[in-house]
Parts: sequence; structure tokens; C-alpha cells
Amino acid sequence: MASTAARPSRVATLPPRERILDAAEELFQREGIRRVGVQAIAERAGTTKMAIYRHFETKDALVAEWLRIVAAQYQAAFDRVEAEHPGLPREQILGLARFIAEGLPAISHRGCPFINSLAELPDRGHPARQVVEEHKALQARRLAAMCEAAGMSDPVQATAEITFVLEGAQVSTQNASIAEAGDRLMRIVEGIVDRHSRSVSAPSATAG
Repeated sequence: MASTAARPSRVATLPPRERILDAAEELFQREGIRRVGVQAIAERAGTTKMAIYRHFETKDALVAEWLRIVAAQYQAAFDRVEAEHPGLPREQILGLARFIAEGLPAISHRGCPFINSLAELPDRGHPARQVVEEHKALQARRLAAMCEAAGMSDPVQATAEITFVLEGAQVSTQNASIAEAGDRLMRIVEGIVDRHSRSVSAPSATAG
């Protein structure tokens, strides 16, 4: 069972539903989804199991809502880089990479919530797993749109390469296998973007 030792927290100042989600996030991140029971969440949130079930029909529904909030934070990063770099898809892509790179120190302690959750939820029909898969699909579509807007010759391939690098950096940071992961991540993504952009501007071998 997860530890519920008292600690200074903003939880007590939140409305009941947000208090439950805040407590669930802390415990899920620290202890894992499977190890944390509803009673532990209730104790951390300063409420009761009955109160939790008034807001969330099941624990699975609570997990799904937590991951939905996390996914929204990542999608907000897309919105932010688009607003900060209008009409500049290359800078938007690098802004996303920078968002991930700057978040790596936190991942080194807690791990990526999506990767951790997928490891604990093998059932493809689990509502929380579906949230993660839908989020990742949307993320890939938005990144592909940026690659296409940048005029890359193969935006689908560029999206795959960038996605592999972003997610691989998070795993490598979590297992502490690569030093200076953030700096290396940025250099690799810049290389991918530049290589795919050069392939568009390079003269054809049969030209002339």
C-alpha cells in the first residue's frame, strides 16, 4: 500500500474533485497505478472512498481522467509553440523538442507518466490506455503537420524519427543510461529537421 504520511501540500486548498486528482497524480507517479488503492488516495486527499466514487465511477475512470489532464498539458505545448512561432514550422518542431528536453530532469526521478502507465496497463481496452493511445496518435498527427508545413520531402518519416528520439530520450533519462540527454536530444532533432529539409532543396541527380 502507498505511504500516506502527512506532508505540506496545496491539496487542502483545492475543491474536492481537484483535490482527489492532485492526490492521485502524486501517488500514481510515485508508487505506480497498480500499487495505489482508492483508500490511499482518499487519505492523501483528506476525503473518503465514498466521496471519490461520487466523482469517479471507478478507479480506472480516475486513472483515465488523470492521464487526460496530463495529455492536455502536452497538447498545450503544441499550442504554445505554434503561438510563439507563427508560420515557422521548423522553430515549432524545435520548440517541442525543447519542451521535452527541459522536462527530462523531472522524468529522471518519476519517469514519463505515459510510458509508466502503458507498462502497467497491458489491456488495450483499458480506458486509461485508450487515453494514452489517442493522445499519442494526435501528437503524431500534429507533428506530421508541422513537418509537412516545413516542406520536408517525407513528413511521415521525419515524424517517426523525431518521435523515436523524443520518446527514447525520456526512457534513457529514466534509466540514467545517457548523460546530457537534453542537449543531445536537441542536436539530434535539429539534425533530423535539417536533413529532411535539405533533401527537398537538393538538386535532382537527373537534373540538367
